[in-house]
Amino acid sequence: MWYLYLDESGDLGFDFVTKRPSKFFTITILAVSSLDNNRKIIKAVKTTLRRKFNKKDGVHELKGREADLSVKKYLYKLLKGVKFSLYSMTLNKKLVYQQLTKEKSRVYNFIARKVLEQIPFEKNDNNRVELIIDKSMSKPEIIEFNSYIRRQLEARLNPKTPLDIYHWLSHENYGLQAVDIFCWGIFQKYERSKTDWYDVYEKDKIRFEDQYL
Repeated sequence: MWYLYLDESGDLGFDFVTKRPSKFFTITILAVSSLDNNRKIIKAVKTTLRRKFNKKDGVHELKGREADLSVKKYLYKLLKGVKFSLYSMTLNKKLVYQQLTKEKSRVYNFIARKVLEQIPFEKNDNNRVELIIDKSMSKPEIIEFNSYIRRQLEARLNPKTPLDIYHWLSHENYGLQAVDIFCWGIFQKYERSKTDWYDVYEKDKIRFEDQYL
């Protein structure tokens, strides 16, 4: 079975004159192909939250933007022997065609598809696929995303392979918290040329990483 956790870092704002949006936008998928390894990822996130934060901190989820490097390294130590892979693409927003800057959902869906194209489904072709995405879209955007991505994935999957797409709030899903931590590291590499966290896991876990435009 494939568990695919999708998250993003940065924003899709394109007003570089009157506002200060991010220069890049990163989508990352954490892919796990077994129930056992998925459980280990969930356990690692829970353990990190329990051991690195006390109840007075009021921290209920791991966020790449907020967790310091020591917390991220602790999580990765717990995940070191767990089999999972990271697939990521980063958009250079300043090179996006002007007409597309007003179609943010279309840009998002396109980048998500480009990342999903890299997942080697043929290595585990006869099981269920679950795509779990952070619930940040409006209802019409969710419908558009699900329809677009389902068409793309079903063209690659065995017709007998069930495909489910779920939108979860990140604080309710530990897999989303895990991918958020790693996505932030990739995003920081492009946005601020900062690689202290990225360098920790890049060689062992990133199977695909590219820049679009």
